[in-house]
Amino acid sequence: MLYYLFEFLDEHFDFAGSGLFQYISFRALMTAGFSLLFAAIFGKRIIRFLQKKQVGETIRDLGLEGQMEKRGTPTMGGLIIIATILIPVFLFADLLNVYIVLLIIATVWMGLIGFIDDYIKIFKKNKEGLKGRFKIAGQIGLGIIVGVTLYYHSEVVVRDFKVDVNRQTIEQALEPSNYEDVKSTQTTIPFVKNNELDYANFVPFDFLTPVLYILIVIFIITAVSNGANITDGIDGLAAGISAIIGATLAVLAYVSGNAIFANYLNIMFIPNMGEVVIFCMAFVGACIGFMWYNSYPAQVFMGDTGSLVLGAVIAVLALVIRKELLIPLLCGVFLVENLSVMLQVGYFKYTRKKYGEGRRIFLMSPLHHHYQKKNIHEAKIVTRFWIMGLLLAIATLATLKVR
Repeated sequence: MLYYLFEFLDEHFDFAGSGLFQYISFRALMTAGFSLLFAAIFGKRIIRFLQKKQVGETIRDLGLEGQMEKRGTPTMGGLIIIATILIPVFLFADLLNVYIVLLIIATVWMGLIGFIDDYIKIFKKNKEGLKGRFKIAGQIGLGIIVGVTLYYHSEVVVRDFKVDVNRQTIEQALEPSNYEDVKSTQTTIPFVKNNELDYANFVPFDFLTPVLYILIVIFIITAVSNGANITDGIDGLAAGISAIIGATLAVLAYVSGNAIFANYLNIMFIPNMGEVVIFCMAFVGACIGFMWYNSYPAQVFMGDTGSLVLGAVIAVLALVIRKELLIPLLCGVFLVENLSVMLQVGYFKYTRKKYGEGRRIFLMSPLHHHYQKKNIHEAKIVTRFWIMGLLLAIATLATLKVR
């Protein structure tokens, strides 16, 4: 809203300072700052409201050190994350941008699913929460919306320059005769010299391309949102890892939406991508702001209201930037946490069938609980996972040049 206000003031009244809102970097910094500010202002009030409504976490005794002390800690703190993402975005972003609209839909959609899940657990006293098939249905529904929009929307294109951008002024390069906007399902392959892959090459008939693409989108959104959900098991872990991922995606969005950087790095230039940086910084600010209350010892848990949102937003961000094949690297912590559960369950069932007694690979899954069982303090586990997240983020950014 402020974006449109200052655009109007700059256009009609030459209002002092209004031109700053034309710069992505300025709006991105303002968005991150406002996100943190809103978290500081509203976070405590939301926590008090949750305490008043007795929205406390029900803890199962898994024999983990300090676990039972968390009983009664307010959950549904994901409401803080959702609010501190959306409010700055509404203030500073171009709300007519197709990518911003998709990201807002993803935030609200998965927030609603997570809220229903937490509501059933807390107020209906059903520990299982929302049935798994309904969660999956919600993730599939979001995947269809995102996939169909990215495939068919006229503004979702890759710009192919016919001139060397580095030898032109931006104004010259952006002359309509010097570029062509291409509708495609191209994405980026990391660590490969000719690093563009088109999903259309994997189907024998053109009419199957949207089907394949939408299925891929559904799989990515489901996998990453579930990965974030599983990772949210100890204080500050999911929020911290998500903040690192969000900051990395902000860099990727910025270079992908800048003609000079995209040309220099030999990556796809995606028009209108600059606005996504605004959303990324709101996301990062929201995660860091939430950690103020969620770091050990946590004053609030995000619940599924927050964790499903984190994963879904990260997935949609990677898809719109066309860097979804970097997810296994960038979201490596989520991937390992997910795999630890799958391996544990699979191996237990296999050995129970073969030997009559189930055996385990880890002391407990997800992986962070394995280290808790080894009597490592959860604050140290979280810090070490953050370090791994930073290393994975650096490796992800290195893919821009290392091929």
